Amino acid sequence: MKNGLKIAIVGATGAVGQQLLKILDERNFPVQTLKLFASFRSVGKTLTWKSQTYSCHALEKNCFAGTDLVFFDASDAVSKEWVPQAAEAGAWVVDNSATFRMEQNVLLVVPEVNGEALEKRIRSKAPSEFLPQERIIAGPNCSTVQMVVALKPILERWGLKRVVVSTYQSTSGAGAAAMDELTANTKKFLAGEKVGCQIFAHSIAFNCIPQIGGFKDDGYTSEEHKMMAEARKILDLPGLKISATAIRVPTYSSHSESINVECERSFEIEDVRHALTAQPGVILQDDPNTQVYPMGLTGEGDRVESASGRDAVYVGRVRRDPSVDHGLNLWCVSDNLRKGAALNAVQIGEVLLKTLR
Repeated sequence: MKNGLKIAIVGATGAVGQQLLKILDERNFPVQTLKLFASFRSVGKTLTWKSQTYSCHALEKNCFAGTDLVFFDASDAVSKEWVPQAAEAGAWVVDNSATFRMEQNVLLVVPEVNGEALEKRIRSKAPSEFLPQERIIAGPNCSTVQMVVALKPILERWGLKRVVVSTYQSTSGAGAAAMDELTANTKKFLAGEKVGCQIFAHSIAFNCIPQIGGFKDDGYTSEEHKMMAEARKILDLPGLKISATAIRVPTYSSHSESINVECERSFEIEDVRHALTAQPGVILQDDPNTQVYPMGLTGEGDRVESASGRDAVYVGRVRRDPSVDHGLNLWCVSDNLRKGAALNAVQIGEVLLKTLR
């Protein structure tokens, strides 16, 4: 640990993988050695990190030998096959897929919210005593991450009785091809041409699609189920009443959420604002009289700092919900590729680094 960790990244050429490399550099994460893995079509591709060139390799037997920490940002199928192999090789694994999130022995971590649970586990026994599955740490769905960061100070002070969340999720959450489809569909729509769809079921240009993931028997999508189940696990509230509706919107970057909360106890709005301001990872943007509220993108000279490309979870439009006792409304925006995935993974790595020492 003294000279840094031996790091591997699976999915290094993807959008989140690229963000991971950038954030490791920005936060001066101590890296002793670096291995990059990618899909077969990207094998041999070179990436530059800290002025050094690295080649991308294919996953193969024993490829994680001698590695301390592996970041996975790949498909569920890839994680299902290779995450256990990385853990069995003795590495700690941070996996951003949905594969292991709800496994009983796997911690689901957002460091600002439940990082102490990870610290407690690491300190519970010697490194050699951990079972492979105990060395797997899951990162939540990107839309879950920003929601629970915003809910954390509310839970601590006033309790959570019920949560209703509606998301407005950018096309970047569906990958680079989805962003390209938004561009192509928009150009065709404006030119009066026929719009085709490959990534989405309907045209995303000038449209909102009320489906992210497949539908389940109860009418909720897989994305909505993830948000509800993951929030309960991260907040350690297995009985939390929560309902989610996930919408894909025609933007390129950052997810937005309308969060309606029914608290267990009464509150003053100014106290809520102070609690949000004090919460690590949150920036309060809440001055409606001057049109200050969170947004994914802002123009040059705008008084509002945009969420895109930044680390924080931005919260605003803080107001009472008069329809229920102790009701509260929040508007929450965050960069889904940074805080929603790459930054959260690196922050988990920082908890490991600090605690393992």
